[in-house]
Amino acid sequence: MAWQHSRRPALARWHQFVLALVFLTRLPLERLLPRHILSLAKSSWAFPLVGAIVGAIASLTFLLPGPSLLHAALALALAVWLTGALHEDGLADFADGAGGRDREDRLRIMRDSAIGSYGVIALILTSLIRVAAITALGPWHLIAAAACGRTAIILVLGGLLPARPDGLGHAAGTPGARNVGMVSVIALLFLLLAGDGAIFALIAGLLAMAVTIRQARVWLGGHTGDVLGAASVLTETAVLAAFALWI
Repeated sequence: MAWQHSRRPALARWHQFVLALVFLTRLPLERLLPRHILSLAKSSWAFPLVGAIVGAIASLTFLLPGPSLLHAALALALAVWLTGALHEDGLADFADGAGGRDREDRLRIMRDSAIGSYGVIALILTSLIRVAAITALGPWHLIAAAACGRTAIILVLGGLLPARPDGLGHAAGTPGARNVGMVSVIALLFLLLAGDGAIFALIAGLLAMAVTIRQARVWLGGHTGDVLGAASVLTETAVLAAFALWI
């Protein structure tokens, strides 16, 4: 009985990790989840680990022959495919919301499935910056940046209230102080593993996340699923750019 009791926390952690993988990627791991409904908020501690996995898989393109620019473009394409463009979709919608007249209009625009000029420009610019930065970087930089991007999701969840009474942002719940602390430590460890420029990258990532939080508070009065996606992409982009500039 004592052995079974000791296994329960580990099994719960494993299920939370798998839920984070299923939610943030296209990996077909649903069959590993239990039949009962799990809390996404309780799985939030695993978000940076999932980001690190995405970054590690994307960095496999570095093993291919050819120029570094091609490796960088393939790495980004693989990461976007692996995540189903989940975060990029959020960035595009959040950017489109900037054209709204007021809070309600912005929320309406962000729920529209069509992409506008602001969204297109945001995707083009962040993609260009990421590809250009990855050209000068190595696998650990991609891993650290991807982990930081998913950490930003949890920090935004912990720092803002939902802007809507429904939707993904509301359904995600609140991660809690313990999970916020865990993801922060995990992200910091990955940054340190990336080597020189880690502090510069940390500052850049925090600034990008802070700007996203500020704009979400001003434009919407809180967060939505699109805000979370935007925070992830912008933070990841800032970390990659900072590492590349440092090098």
